Amino acid sequence: MKKTLAKLFARIRVNRNKKWVNNPVEAQQKTFQKLIKSGSKTLFGADHKFQEIKNPSDFAKNVPVRDYEGLRSYIEKTVEGEEDILWPGKPIYFSKTSGTTSGAKYIPITKESMPTHINAALDALLTYINYTGKADFVLGKQIFIQGSPELDQKNGISLGRLSGIVAHYVPSYLRKSRMPSWETNCIEDWEEKVNAIVEETLPEKMTLIAGIPSWVQMYFEKIKNKTNKDVGDVFKNFSLFVYGGVNFEPYKSVFKNLIGRTVDSIELFPASEGFFAYQDVPNQEGLLLLLNNDIFYEFIRVDEIQQENPKRHTIGEVELGVNYALILSTSAGLWGYNIGDTVKFVSTAPYRLVVTGRIKHFISAFGEHVIGKEVETALKNATEGTSIRVREFTVAPQVKPEKGLPYHEWCIEFDKAPDDIEAFEIRLDSEMEKQNVYYQDLIQGNILRKLVIKPIERKGFEAYMKGIGKLGGQNKVPRLANDRKIADALIRAK
Repeated sequence: MKKTLAKLFARIRVNRNKKWVNNPVEAQQKTFQKLIKSGSKTLFGADHKFQEIKNPSDFAKNVPVRDYEGLRSYIEKTVEGEEDILWPGKPIYFSKTSGTTSGAKYIPITKESMPTHINAALDALLTYINYTGKADFVLGKQIFIQGSPELDQKNGISLGRLSGIVAHYVPSYLRKSRMPSWETNCIEDWEEKVNAIVEETLPEKMTLIAGIPSWVQMYFEKIKNKTNKDVGDVFKNFSLFVYGGVNFEPYKSVFKNLIGRTVDSIELFPASEGFFAYQDVPNQEGLLLLLNNDIFYEFIRVDEIQQENPKRHTIGEVELGVNYALILSTSAGLWGYNIGDTVKFVSTAPYRLVVTGRIKHFISAFGEHVIGKEVETALKNATEGTSIRVREFTVAPQVKPEKGLPYHEWCIEFDKAPDDIEAFEIRLDSEMEKQNVYYQDLIQGNILRKLVIKPIERKGFEAYMKGIGKLGGQNKVPRLANDRKIADALIRAK
């Protein structure tokens, strides 16, 4: 009965969503008008003449692209308890995140924006059920490895991590099957929390497991160490892995080894600022961009982002294969907000994209502008068909080597290291040259020498994250950086 109802509900939701999927430009126009109407009742709207804005072109003229620092003065007024600053009334939550330049960031969540997070996550699961016909996971227990649901207060407004806030909105029909327990979820120490989750879940019929891959990997390893069994044998009904935040490709071989078999997966693209996309077709590249989720999207070509007034493209103007910076305006009161993520469209019917990296996370010490998607794809291709398994990695430039030409240094923690590290370096470098023509030109022009791999000791990345107070939760190691801060810390720890 439960499976039948899930399939029926899934069919209804998917059919309803087809209306905006098949009319993407109209969906964004409606969202735009709705947001501007509400925003005109705010201090930000008054300051930026929202009453005069009739279309996205007017909006681009009146509202410059800003990041958190650019909106800080308005956000601080909101944090201090003032009303009608960025959105009518006050937020119901602040999602607290850590920024590299801004310190703690307080992202507002309003009564209008909160349901968009919940509905999008639900639609992702229902779309999977409708597409595959598989609903067995609803018959067992589901675990969401996330931050603590215990919230603080900031001038009368609840404050916490997004995943902890979302824990308060679990639908009633899922509460009995959802794990871990509230008490375990509230444990702050990450290692203690994972141990408690292991103890709670081992006796259960686990069917769905969700979380950031690196932290789910830690959970799986503890299960395997405790039971001496593959996770797939411990949880015989485990059939669906849901993840977001990072590309899963570098983890696939490690997960298959830990689980002992392949399970279906769904990729999500959520953030404190909004829920943007989810994988609507299993085993197919690209995430369906949510165009009716109270978010108006603009896109700026990454190669133009540093210009004074770069062209801002709406959904009907984007092109396939172009790397764009993602710009948001939302029902949480973020306007022309540069979230820092870069995306590339792989389909326009419907609009599906892949996350290619972070604007601040790149290597361009010599003009090569290597991005996250390129290093992840190169590593995936280099390890394909081998027994090599990578646990974690990051890449940094070495511009002042003790001898020889500069190079890109890959700090890699292996689960199964290559027998011949130098041969693997050559293979990986060849894949990198295929991914980035500028990198290839620098290698062939003897400006750079081929990449160098620096093996990192077991649990080195975990120790690094613990050392900077970011072990667990939504935190993840950047895949690459234009400086050596992370790389040097990892290497020094050896």
